[in-house]
Amino acid sequence: MFSQTLDKDKGYDNSRNNNYGNTTAAYADAEPVVVSADNGESNPFLVKKQPTRCRDPLFAVLFLVNVAAIVGVTIKYSGDVIKSFTSAVDADANADANADANADANAEEVDYTGIIYTAIATAAIASGLSAVTMQVMICIPGILIKAALFFNIILSGVVAALGFLYGGVIAGCIGLLFFALMLCYARAVWSRIPFATANLKTGCAAIRANCGVTIIAYLITAVAFAWAVLWSLCMAGVQDKLYKCDENGENCTNPNYGLLFLLFVSFFFTHQVLQNCVHVTVAGVTGTWWFNPKESGFCSGSVIGALGRTLTTSFGSICFGSLLVAIIQAVRQLAETARQNDDVGQLIACCVDCILSCLQSILEYFNKWAFVYVGLYGYGYCEAGKNVIQLFKDRGWEAIIADDLVGMVLFMVSLIVGLVTGGIAMLFETNTDWFDGWPYDHAEWVAFAVGFVVGLVLCSILMSVIASSVNSTIVLFAEGPAEFEKNHPELSAEMREAWQSAHPGCF
Repeated sequence: MFSQTLDKDKGYDNSRNNNYGNTTAAYADAEPVVVSADNGESNPFLVKKQPTRCRDPLFAVLFLVNVAAIVGVTIKYSGDVIKSFTSAVDADANADANADANADANAEEVDYTGIIYTAIATAAIASGLSAVTMQVMICIPGILIKAALFFNIILSGVVAALGFLYGGVIAGCIGLLFFALMLCYARAVWSRIPFATANLKTGCAAIRANCGVTIIAYLITAVAFAWAVLWSLCMAGVQDKLYKCDENGENCTNPNYGLLFLLFVSFFFTHQVLQNCVHVTVAGVTGTWWFNPKESGFCSGSVIGALGRTLTTSFGSICFGSLLVAIIQAVRQLAETARQNDDVGQLIACCVDCILSCLQSILEYFNKWAFVYVGLYGYGYCEAGKNVIQLFKDRGWEAIIADDLVGMVLFMVSLIVGLVTGGIAMLFETNTDWFDGWPYDHAEWVAFAVGFVVGLVLCSILMSVIASSVNSTIVLFAEGPAEFEKNHPELSAEMREAWQSAHPGCF
């Protein structure tokens, strides 16, 4: 591990690169990483490649059963919901067709043409801007990290000022406390910025060399949207059959919390799996680029191979970790539903939600690193978890700080792209006739909101891919600096220099 690799007594030596001639060959056929030695000397690496077989298959089966169950329930129970919806749409259409042309109701008809055109145009612009920002992050990553740090400090200061102005002394003092904490945090991590900079630059370079993986991220996002629609139909159908009220809309039957729990688990389970599939795929692609850059390309074997492993041998491991988070999310949602129905006290619901929120955050952060090992080496979920624990024993706070600083940059960039596309949408509203049929005031702000949301979402998808690549880079530098030096000498030099500046004498 990292402490072994960079230990002063077993120092880094470029002459040892020849010991890893077989490492890159392991990635030639899009297989998980192999790190081995050619001789019997003490080697800082372990053999990482796992046998090609399905890991944690039970959880993959559970996921498939979950999807099949939702599809079956939707088909059985949502027919009446769909019929009532289409009937309502037809009734509205007939009412509009028969209405008097001069009636006031017609003056309030909403023309959504402007919103549709604006969404399409800003989506194209946001995609281009996102690609440009990735190149900018490669060119000036250090400046962006410092800017993001100052941005968060200023933002916390603004929140504190608003607290004093509108929320009273207590709200202002709480905001001031967070402002002081941000100042202390900035001072504490300032010396770690070069290492985070090198990681961000390396992660962006890996994605730029395999940009086809971003297409996979957008496609999986579309699948997640389709799942949300399907699940919503299922939930509406179940409620229509089981949740009854009297004619006045009162005296409703109590919700079946057991059934609601299963439905919530299903919803969050699938979304977690889709999200983590992207993360694992990016980890596999980054590992190929690290050990065998010749395999890189837009839709190269590394991209297809990583996706194939994600959806086959590693899919059960992804489902395992995703299910754990989904259960916590479902219990949180169940507690919120019980609170809204006055079936549980406000204080109890608040305490339960706070505890579960902390557990969810910890488990999601753990999964983020565990799935890197799943994508790189084909580990099962439990084996990957053991490697995460070892990673933090060796790297300590360095991985957390680098990940947090990079996260600040990615959020700031997504926000900037959203604001830019929102501004462009306002220009569309001013200089085109797209919103001439909009019957309400402040059409320019409607256009801004559409452009902002579209730009923020599309850029965030790309930024999440970069974040996954950066996490993989942190792990790979801990385990394979010799291959990094051999295949990417310039990036490796920056990374080693940044690490040495923070930890003198390690190399």
